[in-house]
Amino acid sequence: MGTHKEKLSILSEMIAFARVDHSLKQSEYEFLLKVAHNLGIDRPTFDGLLKEKSPKVRLKTQAERIVQFHRLLLLMNIDREQHRKEINTLYNIGLKMGLPPVAIGQVLEVMHNYPNNIIPPDVLINIFKAHYN
Repeated sequence: MGTHKEKLSILSEMIAFARVDHSLKQSEYEFLLKVAHNLGIDRPTFDGLLKEKSPKVRLKTQAERIVQFHRLLLLMNIDREQHRKEINTLYNIGLKMGLPPVAIGQVLEVMHNYPNNIIPPDVLINIFKAHYN
């Protein structure tokens, strides 16, 4: 998984997304800390990102962008609350990543069919695959 700069950018983007509602809940912080750990980012570095953003690095592959979109989707649903602003922000992030708008919309619709709105990775991947064929 990518360079150190890419990993910091991923986390920075996720932190900014978590703060769309102007707060960072404990459940969101813990989720972000787990993502940091999975990316090999230590806690002091992660905590530093809470204070200062990392420069944005565009993910190279479509697969990396889909994985990041899924992380953001999980983050949005971690507190079991969804706000229109979060949904709109996630949609726009997906567009900026170059993901197909129809696929993004479909993911945001079908997530409600799953417990806690957690769409399984294979379902998410199949939605995006259908729009690339």
